[in-house]
Amino acid sequence: MSYTMKVLEKVIQKNPNEPEFHQAVTETLTALQPYVDAHPEYERAGILERLCEPERVIIFRVPWVDDSGKVRINKGYRVQFNSAIGPYKGGLRFHPSVCLSIIKFLGFEQVLKNSLTGQPIGGGKGGSDFDPKGKSDREIMAFCQSFMTELFRHIGEDTDVPAGDIGVGEREIGFLYGQYKRLTNSCKGVLTGKGLSYGGSLIRTQATGYGLVYLIDEMLRQHGESFENKTVVVSGSGNVAIYAVEKAQQLGAKVVAMSDSDGFVYDADGIDIKIVKEIKEEKRGRISEYTDYKQSAVYTRGKGIWSIKCDIALPCATQNELDENDAEKLVKNGCFVVGEGANMPATIEATKVFLQNRVLFVPGKAANAGGVAVSALEMSQNSMRTSWTFEKVDRKLREIMTNIYNNISSVAKEVGQEDNFIVGANIAAFKKVADAMLKQGIV
Repeated sequence: MSYTMKVLEKVIQKNPNEPEFHQAVTETLTALQPYVDAHPEYERAGILERLCEPERVIIFRVPWVDDSGKVRINKGYRVQFNSAIGPYKGGLRFHPSVCLSIIKFLGFEQVLKNSLTGQPIGGGKGGSDFDPKGKSDREIMAFCQSFMTELFRHIGEDTDVPAGDIGVGEREIGFLYGQYKRLTNSCKGVLTGKGLSYGGSLIRTQATGYGLVYLIDEMLRQHGESFENKTVVVSGSGNVAIYAVEKAQQLGAKVVAMSDSDGFVYDADGIDIKIVKEIKEEKRGRISEYTDYKQSAVYTRGKGIWSIKCDIALPCATQNELDENDAEKLVKNGCFVVGEGANMPATIEATKVFLQNRVLFVPGKAANAGGVAVSALEMSQNSMRTSWTFEKVDRKLREIMTNIYNNISSVAKEVGQEDNFIVGANIAAFKKVADAMLKQGIV
């Protein structure tokens, strides 16, 4: 049995009941197998075993009091996965589905994603099974303050710099940062995604969605195509989806569908992103409300968004939202590009369908790296006590995403798998982290 497959077997045995983590490691090690097996120095140094084992896992209880006076208890996590190329960097997710398996999968992916950005940041992830939906601002503040009361002792601007993720936006980051300042008596760039009035960066809200489209646009350009007059379907309706739609439309695409966890809306005339922003950003409503504004649009409860005919699919909602059957529907309907705006939204079986049918598929560790890239730029601005213009940050974001595409494309060609961006992304990301680990000794 090869070194990579031995490690994969051990990881699954040592981490039972963690399917999401198994999936992430399986995808990466499978893609890395020929490359790693050709470099015995990685096995001698135990690089894969160390890469798949977090440097530190912190689990803690989060007690808080709701508006009725009842004491509530949630579970908090911070997985500090790998610091070979810099301080841990990765978001906090507040969602009922959060568990150790999901946080470990996200942290593992973050290590490789951060490596691809070219920025000096390691990988980590955290969060809680707390659900912000339906909670008052006071309840969310109470939870965030309790969460940070434990987390603050484990983070720092040169140690671990969390950001937002699902369920953690500017409101939650503000409450978390306020409590950090209160506990430490210091104003440091220890969180990214902050408000512009206290150290945040322009473009941070748009970064993941814009970055996704910038990378796909570069890929299309190098294949003699563009977004112009292409039909696009985008799942989700949070920050990533909204700004992916906005940028795709700016580049001439027609986006016809968006979704949330309840269902999806189809607008044959093209999604009006101003309506979606009003519903989701101002009212914190549901995508079904879109039809209240445009009666010609059609709302469908439940799954099914991937049955809509499109040229380009951008899954931007959550992990494993696009399965093998969905992939086959997309291929049948002529979809030729899929870019992951979320973390691992396509199952392994779905990615196989795309590769077998020569669909240009870019995994999330490359395609959705725009968010953490701008987070790293926010860290730089905080360190210099300065603030860059919208145009400067946007230009740097586009440069980073273009460089990521060129890097993963080049590596894929080098190993004889042109346009296999799964292989290209995993090898390109791994090489940087592994080489740093080799040079730092057994730590």
